[in-house]
Amino acid sequence: MIEVCVVGEINLDLILYGLPKDLVLDREHLASNMAFTLGSSSAIFAHNLCTLGTQVGFISKTGRDPLGKIAVERLSAAGVDISRMKQGSGQTFTGLTVVLPYPQHRYMLTYPGTMFEMQYSDIDMDYVRTARHFHLSSYFLHRALRPQILDLFRQAKEAGLSTSLDTNDDPENDWAQDLLEVLKYVDIFLPNDREAKQIARTDDLSQALNFLAGLAKVVVVKRGSSAAICRRGDEQWSLAPPTVKMVDDIGAGDTFDSGFIHMYLLGATLEDCLAFANLTAAYSVTKEGGTEAFRDRSGLFNFIREQWNLMGRGALPVKG
Repeated sequence: MIEVCVVGEINLDLILYGLPKDLVLDREHLASNMAFTLGSSSAIFAHNLCTLGTQVGFISKTGRDPLGKIAVERLSAAGVDISRMKQGSGQTFTGLTVVLPYPQHRYMLTYPGTMFEMQYSDIDMDYVRTARHFHLSSYFLHRALRPQILDLFRQAKEAGLSTSLDTNDDPENDWAQDLLEVLKYVDIFLPNDREAKQIARTDDLSQALNFLAGLAKVVVVKRGSSAAICRRGDEQWSLAPPTVKMVDDIGAGDTFDSGFIHMYLLGATLEDCLAFANLTAAYSVTKEGGTEAFRDRSGLFNFIREQWNLMGRGALPVKG
């Protein structure tokens, strides 16, 4: 029995560290280190949510290639139910993202592969309905599925599931308004600062929060090392994450989502959900990639318990 059903994309991340400040065309540039790890917003969210102790089922599509096999094995090793995964029958490969991190920014180059091909017919809706909660990531990357995403959320709500959405970036920078109708069926909307402003078409975060809070039930805005904000109606909470030694922040937002949803399903207050999400995101940046830190389960829970106690938030309603 799953608690959360995740529908989304899956790929691997190739991260190249220590590149020169300026990349010159037609020159060979050398990296000082690299990581090859599970990538994609949906898969990172599912992996880390399952590691926290929530039972997760994952629906996605891979190609018939080694990249897809490795990515699915990483999810399965974390305990995620991959029984409803689909494999493409054509020549399209599983997606791959090459990440070039720098101190204040990073370049991300993505081959979308099968994430562009997954469609409504690939989704077992009876399986989705067995969950308590439905989550979708990377709204703008699901080109074949996107026309039916509204229906997915509507069906999930009709079946009694709570719902969450993280749009992530729009590579075309259009931020089309079909998303707004979907948000009416979203219980927890999880954009970052830039995404919230782009969707609301304003440069003012307060205005963006006012606009989005009129659509989704709860809006949670991620702001990196600055204080994250949670808004429900006229209520608002703002909490800063702890300071940690950062290796990179790849997948930190997706990990934040996993922490928030984990606590939400345990019945925690929204303020506690926000505090816990900050901790999970902070821990995720201490190792390369979005899931590597969470592969050290004992280190993860030791960090969470220590930080929770330092915050004086009382008993921690979490497994592990």
